[in-house]
Amino acid sequence: MQPPCEHEDTNLLLQPLLEGQSYGAAAADGTQCPSVAVPRNSPAKRDCLVVAVLCFGNLINFIDWFIVPGILLDIQKYFGLSDGKTGLLQTVFTLCYMLAAPIFGYLGDRYNRKIILGAGIFFWSGVTLGSSFITQSHYRIFVLSRGLVGIGSASYSTIAPTIIADLFEEGKRTTVLSIFYIFIPVGSGCGYMLAAGMAKSTGDWHWAFRVTPCMGGLALLLLILLVPHKIQRKTAAHRALSISGMIGGADEKPDVYRATRTSWCQDVGSLVKNCSFVCSSLGLTAMAFVTGALGMWMPLFLYRAQVVQGLVPPCLQDSCNSSNSLIFGGITIGTGILGIIAGAEAARHLRKINNKADPLICATSMFLSALCLYIALMVAQTNILSTFIFIAFGELFLSVNWAVVTDILLYVVAPRRQSTAIALQILVSHLLGDAGSPYLIGAISNAIQARNVPSLQWSFRSMQYSFVTCAFVGVFGGGFFLLTSFYVEEDRKEAQRL
Repeated sequence: MQPPCEHEDTNLLLQPLLEGQSYGAAAADGTQCPSVAVPRNSPAKRDCLVVAVLCFGNLINFIDWFIVPGILLDIQKYFGLSDGKTGLLQTVFTLCYMLAAPIFGYLGDRYNRKIILGAGIFFWSGVTLGSSFITQSHYRIFVLSRGLVGIGSASYSTIAPTIIADLFEEGKRTTVLSIFYIFIPVGSGCGYMLAAGMAKSTGDWHWAFRVTPCMGGLALLLLILLVPHKIQRKTAAHRALSISGMIGGADEKPDVYRATRTSWCQDVGSLVKNCSFVCSSLGLTAMAFVTGALGMWMPLFLYRAQVVQGLVPPCLQDSCNSSNSLIFGGITIGTGILGIIAGAEAARHLRKINNKADPLICATSMFLSALCLYIALMVAQTNILSTFIFIAFGELFLSVNWAVVTDILLYVVAPRRQSTAIALQILVSHLLGDAGSPYLIGAISNAIQARNVPSLQWSFRSMQYSFVTCAFVGVFGGGFFLLTSFYVEEDRKEAQRL
């Protein structure tokens, strides 16, 4: 007796039925489910809605991430913090984020991803709201709250890209991932602008932490209503893609991809042997180092440069001048959108010419970004407009890499290990990157100030000299992406065979 067909999620079954494919228990037994009269474009509409919800969640995720840098001067004055202790806020956030990422990667490869995403949104939104009521005498609790928000954010950043990878084939996947990753700079910039705007309009920086929890509640509702409870992972015909994006070998090997359970240690062992994954992750680590330092300290650095030039007076009030956060937030949004679109388009066109285009794009953009950032630091004391321009170009070239790096991971790593790979990449890039860079920049600044007479001039110079570290790290990042180009073709073919 044949088992009855299941129709718990018609949309998930429709696409393979339309394509003449079948999967699951019915396919194994040769059972044919009756066709369902649903328009052909309904799966595409559903996929677009899912992506829209995930993008909205990513926006909130990064707004929460960059609220603190947007009002850093206010927080520093409120708690009476040195540069080193101020940088610790973002370091604790990132440390908790990266330590939680492998756990969520393990869970995402084995359990329902929608439930994990929903729990993460609820958790980080609740903690963010609670942190807005912390008083001046409870700085340690404020630090702890930032760490807890990092844990919630890790659940989202680890799992959401794998859902997109399962919904789209390689040709479309880069484009959709580009849209998803556009919300990293957009969310970051909105975080600066929201924080600065709320602090200015209310006269109290605590209100900056009371907006995103409402947005998080809306994102959770949309997730429950619009994202399917189960999202079918792609079959071999969808995942066994060649360099050109065409399906190759799937018909001859219909059982290439099997849902064989492997241990976490086996997955990690396989990833460590994947040279493209390792080198691109180290390149991403350099990106994270630079991005973390810029994101935390750049508005404060610009403020100190303006004070030295006599453009603004030193802040002696409870609510400080937040114009730099607003401008830097706008730069982050604009350059982020342009950079990610430019990177995706460059990758799409250059792949037709060179199979190693992706890592070469990343290497070139890292070298150019390092150069622009170095020039920005050197002219900051004399020309603030030139500083803004070169910072914009530096961020533009950094943003080129976001979607391209993720796409490299998705085609050099077998599908069943992708959540674990993303989680490990998050762990490494944050552990050696932006987990330490905000604190390191602040600590170097403190050390330089301690060796000189306290003054506004040395307050600026200490930050300037510590920032030079970022330019050199950017050069190393470009070198790691160059190394990736030597291995990417071989590792891609290996991933197709698994």
